[in-house]
Amino acid sequence: MDQANPFETPRTYSLHRAEYLVGLAVTTGLIVYHFGDIRWLPAIGLFLYIDLIGYIPGAVAFKKSGGRPIHKAYYVLYNVMHSLITQGAVAALWCWLVKPEWALLVLPFHLFGDRGLFGNFMKSFALPFEPVRQEGYLRLLDDLGLPHPKPVGHAMDPVPVGHVPARPVVRETEAVR
Repeated sequence: MDQANPFETPRTYSLHRAEYLVGLAVTTGLIVYHFGDIRWLPAIGLFLYIDLIGYIPGAVAFKKSGGRPIHKAYYVLYNVMHSLITQGAVAALWCWLVKPEWALLVLPFHLFGDRGLFGNFMKSFALPFEPVRQEGYLRLLDDLGLPHPKPVGHAMDPVPVGHVPARPVVRETEAVR
């Protein structure tokens, strides 16, 4: 919405995802065009390592937790591994230590696909590791007169992790009384 309210309505969320779908289309086109130039074993490894380190451990912990909060390290792993900054650094390091090559296209392909196709962005400590509709967000949509998104369909209803309720705001006019 804006920098003072950094959450999205369903429409802005769809537009945000659409930007990543364009990136996915470009990287897909480059992968198809350079298909014969790609070393596929490194490409598959580069594609998979992001989730092997950044998603699978947190997903397993979330499933085992039965809806209870999981350690914040899983969130950090996810966010670091699913960062364009991190994967840009990995690509630069790969170019320096190995060689520049078309297999590196799978890094943005993975991230653009996660964001554009699946809507997976950075994970907040204040929310469950897997997406679950939050009552506060649903109330916001009600206040804005917008429809609710469809439920994700988890077997349990996890609670927000690490959420600290905001202290009541004391306005200057109330403090003077």
